[in-house]
Amino acid sequence: MGRLATVIDGGFATQLTQHVGDRVDGDPLWSARFNATDPEAVKKVHRDFLEAGAELIRTNTYQASIGNYMKHLGLSEEAAISLIQDTVGFAKEARDEFARTSEKGSVPQVFGSIGPYGACLADGSEYTGSYVVSTSPSVIREWHKKRISVIIEAGVDALAIETLPSAVEGEILLNLMREDFPDVKFWLSFQCRSDSETAAGENYQEAVRRIWKKVKEDGVLSKNFLAIGVNCTHPDRVTPLFSGLNQEEDRIPLIAYPNSGETYDVVEKKWICDRAQQPLESRVQEWIGLGVRYVGGCCRNYADDIRRLRETLDSVARQLPPTD
Repeated sequence: MGRLATVIDGGFATQLTQHVGDRVDGDPLWSARFNATDPEAVKKVHRDFLEAGAELIRTNTYQASIGNYMKHLGLSEEAAISLIQDTVGFAKEARDEFARTSEKGSVPQVFGSIGPYGACLADGSEYTGSYVVSTSPSVIREWHKKRISVIIEAGVDALAIETLPSAVEGEILLNLMREDFPDVKFWLSFQCRSDSETAAGENYQEAVRRIWKKVKEDGVLSKNFLAIGVNCTHPDRVTPLFSGLNQEEDRIPLIAYPNSGETYDVVEKKWICDRAQQPLESRVQEWIGLGVRYVGGCCRNYADDIRRLRETLDSVARQLPPTD
């Protein structure tokens, strides 16, 4: 059976509500609080996605930062670092437990989730990228460097650098990975506000092509760069954002894990329930045709959504002619 794309997990905080109830949204630490208060629930979420067919899970570190753990949990810097490393361990434990009992043979990967600088501000700016204008690039770089170092030390297969609102932050991270973490694989994923723009208003395809050009011309980056794409974006926007990027032989590896199509009200701190009319699994073949190599879901996509996605991919793959 041919492999069409790697299936990643869905919305961690979304699935977490199945275990802890409606106590996640609106918290400045979001799902990251439960790394301290209910680690068993965190591990259950990872197991949910693995049992649904995810081949790759992300650590619950998107909103976890040393400073915010010190501020909102009253931890020392040392204890905050230890909690982030324990959180990586929760994902690895869930993965290892699943691998021991699974009959599939392959061992799923664990990627460290790296959210944008704006996530630590908990003021909604991660959805606009406004902080990129007012914050020094060196501040953003050092904030990421410290947290990434902790997560890598805890042992992950690669990094999922995700939900970036601005190409500026994306390029800061690209340079950081090249200069400080030359042996670590990673992807870059952006959120977009329209069919052509990042959340900060930059032309998305121009940003992707600029980043891809830097990757190809650099030996370190070309060795470690896994994909570039979108997440936490309405699924209707994926196709127009990607269309035309891969018309030549030099194909850009893409990743897509959009949200459900619902909108998060940053003022009321709650979701406006209006799921996209077309489910993820009905779109996946089109996305793969555009060059998508990793596919999954973001906010408001549950383990059941990932299960249907995986079943669809497996069904399509069974219909393909055998490869030599």
